[in-house]
Amino acid sequence: MIRLFKHYVPYAVLILGAIDLALLLLAAEAGWATRLWQLSGRFDAGAARLPNLLAFAGTLQAAMVAVGVYGVQAIRSVRFAIARLLVAVALGIIGLSLVFFLAPPVSFWRSSLLYATWFGLAGMILVRILLRDVLGGEKFKRRVMVLGAGARAARIEALAKGSGAGFTVVGCVDLGEGPGLPARLLAMGAGEVVLAIEERRNALPLNDLLRIKTTGVQVHDFSTFIERETGRVDLDSLNPSWLIFSDGFSAGRRASGIAKRLFDIAASLILLAFTVPLIALTALAIVLESKGPAFFRQRRVGLYGVPFDLLKLRSMRLDAEVGGKAVWAQKDDPRVTRVGRIIRKLRIDELPQAWSVLKGEMSFVGPRPERPQFVADLEARLPYYAERHVVKPGITGWAQINYPYGASVEDAREKLEFDLYYAKNYTPFLDLLILLQTARVVIWPEGAR
Repeated sequence: MIRLFKHYVPYAVLILGAIDLALLLLAAEAGWATRLWQLSGRFDAGAARLPNLLAFAGTLQAAMVAVGVYGVQAIRSVRFAIARLLVAVALGIIGLSLVFFLAPPVSFWRSSLLYATWFGLAGMILVRILLRDVLGGEKFKRRVMVLGAGARAARIEALAKGSGAGFTVVGCVDLGEGPGLPARLLAMGAGEVVLAIEERRNALPLNDLLRIKTTGVQVHDFSTFIERETGRVDLDSLNPSWLIFSDGFSAGRRASGIAKRLFDIAASLILLAFTVPLIALTALAIVLESKGPAFFRQRRVGLYGVPFDLLKLRSMRLDAEVGGKAVWAQKDDPRVTRVGRIIRKLRIDELPQAWSVLKGEMSFVGPRPERPQFVADLEARLPYYAERHVVKPGITGWAQINYPYGASVEDAREKLEFDLYYAKNYTPFLDLLILLQTARVVIWPEGAR
């Protein structure tokens, strides 16, 4: 993997993304040239239309990221990849319509756009057929030697056997087996060493590890390795010293924080302007189906634990919480109305939260804001739960796109690991990635309740 703006991206994804970008640029040029040849019988390969080509390639690739074209399953299965590519192209064309409307100079002729789309789609499908076994095979997997032979070593081995693992374990070495780590490393052909030791009462082989490190081999502790491979902070192995001394929670976020706030203001204004008719129609449907107001306010915990009132479209009956006692939402929850079931699946009930974003109580991207009753209980049960409040809560987030809807303490624990990863590694790049991939969650709403 490579760390890109503090976020880990597999080499296979980077290579495939670069190939796709090149193919889309070539397809755009070929589509333009084909139509020009039909009209005038000549080709004109000028640099003047480079902005047009970049607009085409950039918009389609953003749609591909959004629907999961670069996910593990799409890389390993050509059939799955083709299905996602078709959806991505459809979304990309819609996105291009908006781009062409806002910036007419980068627009395409309709026939050129048709040719470019077909050329690009055919090229990307062909690449995936040719490279399926290469990108998803052993050649792109890193060779890892595990130092340790306990439960942590077993976890790494199990992770290596999982679908989409980017590494393979070439051997587990127990500290009690004696010296000679560099020789074993050389014999195994490993490029990384992971310290998966249960406890460090016994002295580490520092001289061997130093020799390994200075020869260019990466040496990782267990928590850092798990964070990199899973995109989450492992609570089972987490300790305060790792959080304190690891790279994360940096104070140099002032500029990115200002940019984030400006984006939140602009995006919330645009979202509210475009969705007011939809919100109004939904509110009318809610009132017609069941008694009570269309909107409701609910107390949530925000930045640094400060509570605020969240505005949502009502999707449950008025008696959903007797006596105001907070209750987890369950699968096929009987308290949800018919209209509520639809708007929850499509996330329409979340749209009024843009008002909280505009007011500065929330951001578009961040951990899900929870009820004060849940927070008090979870802080007592889960270590480091309060640390998720060091960033503003969001409408969407790293946990929301990586884990289904949580309705229990165990689910909250799983989501906390993703929230801590986001709080620790936040950058505008990660926010952009989350915003794009939210489209996948909306189109395929596996976790909505």
